[in-house]
Amino acid sequence: MKRGWWTIAGLAIAGAMMPASAQMIRALPPRQQVLDDPVTRANGAAQLERDRPARWALTEHRRLEKALAGLQPQRKGVVDAYVVSVALDSDPVFGREAREAGRVLARRYDAVGRTVVLASGDGREPVATPRGSPDTLAAALARVAELMNPAEDVLVLYATTHGAPFGIAYTDGEMGSAMISPHWLRNVLGELGIRNRLLIVSACFSGIFVAPLSSDEGVVLSAASSNRTSFGCVSENDWTFFGDAMINHALRKPQPIAAAFAEARSLVGDWEARGSLIPSEPQSSFGPGAARWLAPLEARMPKVATASVGRPATEALNVASRNNH
Repeated sequence: MKRGWWTIAGLAIAGAMMPASAQMIRALPPRQQVLDDPVTRANGAAQLERDRPARWALTEHRRLEKALAGLQPQRKGVVDAYVVSVALDSDPVFGREAREAGRVLARRYDAVGRTVVLASGDGREPVATPRGSPDTLAAALARVAELMNPAEDVLVLYATTHGAPFGIAYTDGEMGSAMISPHWLRNVLGELGIRNRLLIVSACFSGIFVAPLSSDEGVVLSAASSNRTSFGCVSENDWTFFGDAMINHALRKPQPIAAAFAEARSLVGDWEARGSLIPSEPQSSFGPGAARWLAPLEARMPKVATASVGRPATEALNVASRNNH
């Protein structure tokens, strides 16, 4: 996306948490070198919060508690989807995308009342949703695991943010930072016993999540391959390229998820070609056992498509063309 991975790594790990120069790292004791390794920190989703007022912490706690308390229990004998849509960066484009993604996915998968959005403000009006962070994401996933029947129900997770070659970034201005690796997410889902899952990661280098999170019962989709950037994360935007193509276009239609991903991949490719951009190459993994829960969910999809909303991501094509990263 707009920021390069080196910027995210420096912001979320080196600049915010530890010294990052090779000279300084070599001077540390061996054990400290391991603790300061950005991949190790991403594997633990080590989260740093700075200068947070006590009342802010209480307000955030209450927002999260309210959002999770509102989730409805699963229905016996029905394949229920639980949607978690999270914007892990406070840049307004991600908050806008996560909020609309929550609405689109809730409608598509009959998950109204079983959807939680974790996102900071959209820059346009006050919001009451809890922010997206490793801690709030972990809490939301744990609550979903409490409510769902793991043999029957499904987690639909949509995450949108900046990315690096070793994970996706949580940043809240100058106040909060962390990285989340595929290892961390796989461990959390494994600990919670969530096997039926549709995971969609919209970030640069997000293809790194595909192989580690692939499973017989799961579907994993990414905005880019493990060595490519994605595009569209301009503050004024309502959508990233992949979010616009996948959520705002393809998933609004009553078509199977595989067809929706193929449409989104084609759309993104067309937009990138128009801007002479390095192709992001969205990736996918469809486990053979996922058909067991996909079939009943998709049988209940609304039969009528909804119209796309917001400022098209392609309106930022000139910015993407200048950066090409």
